[in-house]
Amino acid sequence: MLIDTLFTNPVSYLMMAVSLLFALTVHEYFHAQMADWQGDKTAREMGRLTVNPLAHLDAMGALFIFTVGFGWGKPVPFNYYALKNKRWGPALIALAGPLANFTMALAVGLILRLGHIGNVQLVNFFAMFVWLNVILGVFNLIPVPPLDGSHLILAVWPWKWEKHRVAFMRGGFLAIIVAMFFMMYIGGPYIARPIFSLITGLPITF
Repeated sequence: MLIDTLFTNPVSYLMMAVSLLFALTVHEYFHAQMADWQGDKTAREMGRLTVNPLAHLDAMGALFIFTVGFGWGKPVPFNYYALKNKRWGPALIALAGPLANFTMALAVGLILRLGHIGNVQLVNFFAMFVWLNVILGVFNLIPVPPLDGSHLILAVWPWKWEKHRVAFMRGGFLAIIVAMFFMMYIGGPYIARPIFSLITGLPITF
């Protein structure tokens, strides 16, 4: 667990905790921003159009971030009926979060690839930041509820299967367990790792 690193390598613990906190905050902010762009002011009225972590963190999710090394933020609410695009609006809001993670990973990864950073700790911090954002992006795109990828599936859901939509959205805890196993054995080693190396040009050493 991440909390063990606090006592064995405090610097690594701080790098991971800060990276996760920032990645999750920006992820949720972009959900809120996309909803606002789509015409729904719910997130704005709830104070979610900010990069202040306090506006986006769930208490239990934050506890998991700083102890286990994996957590979650408060879901960004939106009013479906206020969206300009009823079909694709929810999918755009959902995909904005992972897109933000990939964008941050790309921006910092290019600094690692093209820059000449002499400070080893700074290189490690940037690499950790890129890795965690790639992991968050890939994980949230898994098409199971309540992850963001499920909203893309719903946007193209065939009308003849409409009666099964509710059953699909009730995936819940079991779906998350399946998604985590997917990340452990497929998403992490065969998707996230190649993306990380492609962006940074570096091997993963953590």
